[in-house]
Amino acid sequence: MALFSSGKYSTLRVVPPKDRKMVIPDGSWVKCRNCGQTLYTERLEDNLNVCWNCGCHLSVTAQDRIKQLCSPGGFEEYDAGMTSVDILHFSDTKPYPKRLADSIAKTGMNEAILCGKCIIKGLPCCIGVMDFRFMGASMGSVVGEKIVRLTEHAIEEELPVIMITASGGARMQEGVVSLMQMAKTCGAFERLSEKGLPYIAVLTNPTYGGVSASFATIADVILAEPGAMIGFAGQRVIAETTKAKLPENFQTAEFLWEKGLIDRVVERKNLRKELGLLLEFFRR
Repeated sequence: MALFSSGKYSTLRVVPPKDRKMVIPDGSWVKCRNCGQTLYTERLEDNLNVCWNCGCHLSVTAQDRIKQLCSPGGFEEYDAGMTSVDILHFSDTKPYPKRLADSIAKTGMNEAILCGKCIIKGLPCCIGVMDFRFMGASMGSVVGEKIVRLTEHAIEEELPVIMITASGGARMQEGVVSLMQMAKTCGAFERLSEKGLPYIAVLTNPTYGGVSASFATIADVILAEPGAMIGFAGQRVIAETTKAKLPENFQTAEFLWEKGLIDRVVERKNLRKELGLLLEFFRR
């Protein structure tokens, strides 16, 4: 004790608990939307953004989806520079150009969909991946045009097309022009079918509105992730309109599989393998 009391060596200072502050970086934890479990982000990413407590399939960015499905370095993006134009000079709580700018800054994408050519399980295909962070992945003129151009690339190179959907529907800021994309995209996939080329759709949570009512549900094979909500209008709107009690699990992937709209419900960890098997089956 004399050694420390001499002042030659400094003593340790114990910080009272009230003065301690735990610094947690932003985004380190997220809460599962289904069970409320607090999830460590890094571990969640390793688990493909699937809650390990309840199995809920949480949302995935378009960039991460490409990494999950495509071979490393095997994705070649098409039409990356295309951006939307405010043809109606539309403004709600924000001007349309401001909403576009915010979404571009948030996602690092110029629009709500990534389109390109990739390799899955050694087989080439054309792929389109929607990102709900970009204005709810609403389908405007550029989203529709990129999908059409994707099918044209596929026809030219004789490749199958895979679409990963996640959308709230048509983009109201573009009015009737956004609704035109429903017929436009369906026509593009009809031309793909006429060439004998397969089209596979993977419906993720949520897939609603004009997207579900057009190209998302006309594929040769329709897959869906567990628990994905799929429909045209929301449950509340349907219930209030019909004045009827809706069935249990209404509009879920499992419900639609039972009714025959969905061919298979596939867990995210098995999706790459499932798509590889389908590409092998359809290969010419």
